[in-house]
Amino acid sequence: MKIAVMAISDGAFELAETLQAKLPEAALLPRDKVFQLFKENWQHYDAFICIMATGIVVRAIAPLLISKQSDPCVVVVDEKGQYAISLLSGHLGGGNALTKRVANTLKGQAVITTASDTLGLVALDIWAKAQHLIATKEDMTRASALLVNNGELKVYADIHIRSLPKGLIQCVRPDDADIIISNRSCFTDEIVFYPQNLTLGTGCNRNTPALEFTEAMTELFSDLGLSVQAIKNLASIDKKNDEEGLLAFAQQQQLSIDFFTKDEINRVTGVEISAAPLKAVGAIGVAEPCAILSAGNTQHTTLISRKRKWQNITMAIAELPFTLSAQVPDL
Repeated sequence: MKIAVMAISDGAFELAETLQAKLPEAALLPRDKVFQLFKENWQHYDAFICIMATGIVVRAIAPLLISKQSDPCVVVVDEKGQYAISLLSGHLGGGNALTKRVANTLKGQAVITTASDTLGLVALDIWAKAQHLIATKEDMTRASALLVNNGELKVYADIHIRSLPKGLIQCVRPDDADIIISNRSCFTDEIVFYPQNLTLGTGCNRNTPALEFTEAMTELFSDLGLSVQAIKNLASIDKKNDEEGLLAFAQQQQLSIDFFTKDEINRVTGVEISAAPLKAVGAIGVAEPCAILSAGNTQHTTLISRKRKWQNITMAIAELPFTLSAQVPDL
């Protein structure tokens, strides 16, 4: 975490120097106009520790705010170091954890006002991120509100659950659930958290445009009743690591690509051997073995869609082992 420490008055700057010395990843910004400092540095740091009045900080950062998914966290400290206040991005941004760290360093008191923390409940967004679950902003807000208002959330999952954090209760029927954890696309009106447990292997002819990848993926997932939100990443042979259409498709979908060599591919068993890639690059296939390799290639990896071919593209889907737990590490 890149941390900026800011101060205005002489006393505050002395405390800032002391704090920065105890936080090796922190940088002490020069004493300058606060509004300008924030504007110039907002995109360059993950966190700001401001030793100044809360009102000044609020007015300075207000024009810069975008969303809790992208804004840095902000911690405000009084000049004597008695209180550290988590002002912004307490959960996903790590502000609450940093506030506690600052308070402990200064032997002061941490002030945390997020509802789940004050009620002793799990921070749902942090837990979901730690568990590699994806939800829309609206669904995350609805689920968090239900948890705070009711003190619990009933959870249905079609993946393995080892344990759940405080406030989350497993149920056996989706109709009884407040939230559903699934890679299926059949849940439309419910609050759904998607596990990132699918890898999409793909091969292609040279110069295949990005649009064809999108169309093929959409058709394949629709036919199988799967949600593209559950895709962890793409996978292909290393000979395609410069394929412009594939790279553009990955960027549009905000997915990374695992590339594998022909030797890695040829060690995969239980896949359909394809004549075309065997002749072209010496690999037994691309879509199926790459999907399996990307999913871990273990006895628990499942090829849930064998290779499907379009004019210029082949795709296959593998499902990797996925287990939910109560683990909520500090971010």
